[in-house]
Amino acid sequence: MTTVRPFRCEDLLRFNNCNLDPLTENYNLSFYFYYLTHWPELFQICESTSGKIMGYFMGKTESRHNSAPEWHGHVTALTVAPEFRRIGLAGQMMNILEDICECKKCFFVDLFVRASNEVAVNMYKSFGYIIYRTVLEYYSGNKEPDENAYDMRRALSRDVEKKSVIPILKPVTAEEVA
Repeated sequence: MTTVRPFRCEDLLRFNNCNLDPLTENYNLSFYFYYLTHWPELFQICESTSGKIMGYFMGKTESRHNSAPEWHGHVTALTVAPEFRRIGLAGQMMNILEDICECKKCFFVDLFVRASNEVAVNMYKSFGYIIYRTVLEYYSGNKEPDENAYDMRRALSRDVEKKSVIPILKPVTAEEVA
């Protein structure tokens, strides 16, 4: 059995089993605290009956250009510990995040994923996400040049005409996304 509950400060000392994956982005403590204080409802954890952290998600709501159709949810992090993968936790967490974004009257949910992470890209596609656009050299790290990201989106019920998920075919830079 899995319990989904709000993330707590002390969880920062217990979630290494999720964050040691090379495809999981790691942030400094102040970044986690910022999300925890600004969007606590979008920072949740899956915990086993023995108290082990199985996975977590961290998100936010935002709007670019202060435009209503741009009001959306963003998945900053979604990760599942290796020993708990392929049992549906990622889908369960995405459903929770999307339900919260629906309640907040968001038009869509978006996320960024490494273009090379085919497993994650295909998982998000199975959840109804589309590749909205490619962001050039978004991820820095081991590779030269930096790695491209896919900006993936899923329209929510407020976007009746699904305008938020009409793909942009021309790649953009990270600066153009901000």
